[in-house]
Amino acid sequence: MAQELGFVGIGHMGLPMATRLLDAGHSLLIFDARAEAMAPLVARGARAASSALEVANQVATVLISLPTPDIVQRVVLGEGGLAHGSAVRTVIDLSTTGATMAQQVHAGVAALGKTFVDSPVSGGVGGAVKGTLAVMVSCPRALYDELAPMLSAIGKPFFIGEQAGMAQTMKLCNNLLSAAAMAATAEAVGMGVKAGLDAAVMVDVINAGSGRSTASTDKFPRAVLTRSFDYGFATALMYKDVRLCMQEAKALGVPMPVAEQVHQVWQRANDELGGDKDFTTVVQLTEQAIGQPMQPRGA
Repeated sequence: MAQELGFVGIGHMGLPMATRLLDAGHSLLIFDARAEAMAPLVARGARAASSALEVANQVATVLISLPTPDIVQRVVLGEGGLAHGSAVRTVIDLSTTGATMAQQVHAGVAALGKTFVDSPVSGGVGGAVKGTLAVMVSCPRALYDELAPMLSAIGKPFFIGEQAGMAQTMKLCNNLLSAAAMAATAEAVGMGVKAGLDAAVMVDVINAGSGRSTASTDKFPRAVLTRSFDYGFATALMYKDVRLCMQEAKALGVPMPVAEQVHQVWQRANDELGGDKDFTTVVQLTEQAIGQPMQPRGA
């Protein structure tokens, strides 16, 4: 059933997700701090609001896709935040904030008589465009059943649990594995290139064998071997996700020595290469060490 929805945060992920909702027949009232970001959706029939609060004053269900936990907290609970809107009843957070922040925001929203649903997504910009994201949801089961048909427009919903923050924990576990695969694949291919192997052949062999991951099947062919480094996810965001994962692990008392090494790699990438660079540039740490690029022989 088509609904009137709000959507706040029209960035790399927000734009294709909002587009999928429009394609599914939903009407959208949208807001982003950058007016130009809203233009493609307005051209498709979405209405642009002048603030997040304006969205919350007109729409009962609002989805948000924002870059950091602090921004989520401010947009939802701060002065003029979504939770203070007169019409909004449910805020669905598609961002990655970590369980602790999700629980804090959930409590603040609940105190105002409304519902906060943490629903982070995985699958990158490509998955957002195709509508194939993994959509992790934690909220009361009855509410999940109500939201799942709408969320199916952007991907495959998964009910993670009823406790606030559970979906965030799931997302951080997933992104840790993604970050680890990217870092390890860079080192493995770098070792082979230094020994004289062809990077493209290495990736083909890895993808036919047991070492394959989305790093080798997708990220390397699309953004590393081509030297485009434009996969669409910033290094700062990947570093943020790994850092949040380590913080949650520490709070839970779970030792993660492998993850700590992954965390150090991404901290270096963020500090030395730049957080604004595409996260596939993490391979450049290894390229600098071996003194040559990971590109197909003869390229």
